[in-house]
Amino acid sequence: MKIRARLTFWYAAILILSLIVMGFGTYREISEQMRHQHRRNPGERALGEAGEMVFQVGLPAVLLGLLGGWWITRKALAPVTALTEAVEKIHERNLCQPLPRSGNGDELDRLTEVFNSMTARLDGSFQRIREFTLHASHELKTPLTVMRAELETALREQNPGPAQKERWLRQMDEIERLAKIVDGLTLLTKADAGQVQLSRDSVRLDELVRETSADAEILAQPAGLDVRLETCQEAVISGDRHRLRQLLLNLTDNAIKYNRPHGTVALSLRRVDGFAEIKIQNTGAGVPPELQSRVFERFFRGDASHGHAVEGCGLGLSIAQWIVAAHGGVIEFASEPEKLTTVTVRLPCLSA
Repeated sequence: MKIRARLTFWYAAILILSLIVMGFGTYREISEQMRHQHRRNPGERALGEAGEMVFQVGLPAVLLGLLGGWWITRKALAPVTALTEAVEKIHERNLCQPLPRSGNGDELDRLTEVFNSMTARLDGSFQRIREFTLHASHELKTPLTVMRAELETALREQNPGPAQKERWLRQMDEIERLAKIVDGLTLLTKADAGQVQLSRDSVRLDELVRETSADAEILAQPAGLDVRLETCQEAVISGDRHRLRQLLLNLTDNAIKYNRPHGTVALSLRRVDGFAEIKIQNTGAGVPPELQSRVFERFFRGDASHGHAVEGCGLGLSIAQWIVAAHGGVIEFASEPEKLTTVTVRLPCLSA
């Protein structure tokens, strides 16, 4: 039965019930008045009887109509609410799961069928994109490896002049950059497809933070940056040590690259309400407020980044976001341009 037909049927039933209640009440009131005749003016008596009937019969009928209309509206909109809640839970990883259908053939059931058809097409498109990215990344690895090997061989055997050697070294740097882009795309594509398995071991996060701080001091020396480990409380989490180290290196590498000369990089680890909270701050140019919501997008680089000769492909924060999410945590980005940029990571602790 269509929704329009159901609404019409329900409201008609409510109206009929209201009329029955009104008629029964009116009949009962008239009968009572006939049995108890008062010695009053007929006009005054009729006016009083009419008022009593309106109050005693009309008011319950009106209330019944209002309650019935509210009940009809709620019942009619309940499937819409359920469908809305189900659609809100759809994301790129569960497109293959169809929305539940009522099977009664009404407008909402038809709409659910259209939604399922649309999500199935989207899921197919996402699958084709993932397959293309994986195949393309796989095919690119071999020629990049060959090119790098040939350049390394030429540098060893041909004894080039300073200018030629400089050109080959720049080419090797670009090949290395392309290889990192390919590796990052492969990792994110496999993660989207659920093909990356993480180990679940007890990891001393404070040890990783100290190791990362030591590595950051070495990386920061050419730019004259000051790397500080402000606080490092003991914290143990369940996770993949390799991926967590990759997370910290990505974030500290960004803090070093996108910094001003002789600036500061500050790391801290604290336990806050059952979470290990890592903060990595730097004193770089930052990201404009209108672009901060996009920093975790793939290949995104803020305007401030383009204004400097900084190597990068815009995948580091996307990979960091995936690693944090895979460990049940959250990552946040906040930036005050030309002052301070802070990346905060919160991961659930096992113990202290």
